[in-house]
Amino acid sequence: MRGTASPATLQLRSDLLQAIRGFFVARGFVEIETPVRLPAPALEAFIDAVPSGEWYLRTSPELHMKRLLAAGMSCIFQVGACFRHGERGQHHSPEFTMLEWYRSHADYMTILEDTEALVRDVASTVLGSPRFPFGDATIDVEVPWERIQVADAFARFAGWDPVANWDADRFDMDLINKVEPALPRDRGVVLIDYPAEVAALARRSPQNPRVAERWELYLGGLELANAFSELTDADEQRRRFEACAAERAAAGREVYPLDRPFLDALEAGMPPSGGIALGIDRLTMLLANVPAIQDVIAFSEG
Repeated sequence: MRGTASPATLQLRSDLLQAIRGFFVARGFVEIETPVRLPAPALEAFIDAVPSGEWYLRTSPELHMKRLLAAGMSCIFQVGACFRHGERGQHHSPEFTMLEWYRSHADYMTILEDTEALVRDVASTVLGSPRFPFGDATIDVEVPWERIQVADAFARFAGWDPVANWDADRFDMDLINKVEPALPRDRGVVLIDYPAEVAALARRSPQNPRVAERWELYLGGLELANAFSELTDADEQRRRFEACAAERAAAGREVYPLDRPFLDALEAGMPPSGGIALGIDRLTMLLANVPAIQDVIAFSEG
């Protein structure tokens, strides 16, 4: 076995999962399960699915959960395994556990309120305090989270504005090497309003269509969650999928089929909604104060 979590960490992880479920059930959410093996994973430029026979293991349950919103469900959450080819490292595993939740008639700011309350509640329940050490920092999740516009963060730490002057390669490099290392580590930090070019499944801002209603949460310098106001326009979503398919083909990456049942659900009508994906393994890393994802997984052999 490689990177097997200690019994104490596995107990903390169990407590964390129970606290998460208690949080959502107390707020009237319905826990659901969706398929793990799919004929058509979501098309995203740099996320590769793991083959499973003629189908694929899911990279996220997102598209099925949105189909449930379109079918009339309003507040739903799911905890489950996801898989991504080639993702391995101190903070990445090809198999990992994701928490996703969605609200109809909501947006990314509603989801941000949920997330602040969830993290504060889970830390206090599991550790007995909203303050906890992680590496060389002490994180206090009761302190209001700092919200930084992506354009402002890049202007401050990288010297340019990716909203006004989009450059995909430069954006990725500067985000990793300049912006993320400069973020405060003692509180939650939210990078908000991403360039529209990285809005695969997010709604563009009605006030400024050059940005997408998307934010990402960092705690202790660790990226923890990614949230959207969801795109509900079937035609625009189809165009984005087709553009992504062309981009993947040009880069020599496998091109997945369009998820037609999902597009049909959007066509039939999905209400304005907000949703988020949060990494359970990374949240466990934070609360257990361990540096590697392999240290919070029972068996890390893949």
